[in-house]
Amino acid sequence: MKIETPYYLIDEKKILKNLKKIDYLKRFANVKVVLALKCFSTWSVFPLIREYLDGTTSSSLYETRLGYEKFGKETHAYCVGYKKEEIKEIKKYATKIIFNSISQLKRFFNEIKDKELGIRINPKVSYSHYDLADPARKFSRLGVIDKEKLKEVINLIKGAMFHFNCENDDFENFSKNLDYISEEYKDIISSLDWVSLGGGIYFTKKNYPLKDFAKKLKLFSKQFKLQVYLEPGESVITETAELVTKVVDITHNQIDIAIVDASTEAHMLDLLIYRTPAKINTSINAKYKYMIAGRSCLAGDIFGVYNFNKKLKVGDIIKIQDAAGYTMVKKNWFNGLQMPSIVVKRLNGNIEVVRKFTYEDYLYSLS
Repeated sequence: MKIETPYYLIDEKKILKNLKKIDYLKRFANVKVVLALKCFSTWSVFPLIREYLDGTTSSSLYETRLGYEKFGKETHAYCVGYKKEEIKEIKKYATKIIFNSISQLKRFFNEIKDKELGIRINPKVSYSHYDLADPARKFSRLGVIDKEKLKEVINLIKGAMFHFNCENDDFENFSKNLDYISEEYKDIISSLDWVSLGGGIYFTKKNYPLKDFAKKLKLFSKQFKLQVYLEPGESVITETAELVTKVVDITHNQIDIAIVDASTEAHMLDLLIYRTPAKINTSINAKYKYMIAGRSCLAGDIFGVYNFNKKLKVGDIIKIQDAAGYTMVKKNWFNGLQMPSIVVKRLNGNIEVVRKFTYEDYLYSLS
């Protein structure tokens, strides 16, 4: 099946591989797992994910509604700052509403007190490779720090969220930080029905000690007699998709440059934000070196520099790996570039183009 590039290709068999690890974790540790829509919200594959996960968690009104309408099951709402006009609508969709601050909890409590309420706690410990994504960075606005003030509103909430990880594949670090939280916040946690440990834990990554992770979560749950939630995004869809592009030109400026029909700025924005190279399956020992570049007008629109076994030519396909998380949710119309289609390879092997974007999509995203 020939599909016009660029397009995101999502492979359900690869998603299933991650889902089976999540299923083991749920059964052994008795945790509940909800999909973080901020990372991945391509609802055409929700029917598969729904079989294994307990629901979704969101960061806005629209994500909350999407989780309710397209996924079902539990729908957790969280936002750094709710607007007054959003709360009544969020109440229609959410099974749990989590607040980022005590002031917002108090402000909206009377309107949503019949829902299960929670609050985000900043434990002042975290794991992140990037200051930009560190939830406990200096002056962080994410969550409540003051334990005494938390105790004053403990009767208003049923649960709490400790989202303190970002791309954490270090189990020992996670274990140490969870021990710290267990000790520092034991009086608060003991009064709760549930605790979410957030996302950002790479527990589906190859060689991650999944059994040890499950044991740790189970002990934490038993210690405080509560339901533990995880909110993975990347761990659900890591290594499950690729951005398929085509070489449209080859130029030279001290190095050979292959320009593809996609863009970091428009289609894989996190590469640009965190200054990381794209993952492309090549060999560092291969003979021909090329910079792979996007076709936007941004000078730094670069996927990276790679070695190939043969010379590239116009029309060659370049597949950019691990292109599910924080891509489709962040894609944009910068330069008016053609938006990649969304394509799914189903469990039975069938290839389905679930969405193509047109000029009209571009036109009506503006005014």
